[in-house]
Parts: sequence; structure tokens; C-alpha cells
Amino acid sequence: MGRFFRFMSGAIIGAFVGSAVIMLLAPTSGPSLRARLYQNVNNLLDEVNRASLEKRAELEKELSDLRGNIQIG
Repeated sequence: MGRFFRFMSGAIIGAFVGSAVIMLLAPTSGPSLRARLYQNVNNLLDEVNRASLEKRAELEKELSDLRGNIQIG
């Protein structure tokens, strides 16, 4: 378990350091970069939500099909 937490903490710290370096070295201005990042994050969240809704509908249909095939007796 300790190796996993060390890995995760390293990944999180690396993400923060990488984000800071990208912000400092980016060829665009701060507000423009933040707006693009915000838009990309929102697009990603929309895709994740859409995928989860599709998967939920698929699983609910599969569950109802399975429940319909159960025979009592």
C-alpha cells in the first residue's frame, strides 16, 4: 500500500509542477491560456458525463433484459 501512495503523491506533485512550468513557458497570455484550459476541462467533463449516461442506459437495458429472462419455479 505504501508504494501506491508514494506513486500517487509523486504523480500529483508532478502534475502540479508540470502545470506551473507550462503556465510559465506558454506562448499565450495567462487569461487566454486559462480560458482555453477551462474550455478543454469543460469539454472533457461533458464527454465523461455523456459516456457515463450512455453506459448507464446500456447497463439498465441489460439488467431489464436479464430480469425479464428470470423464470420463477
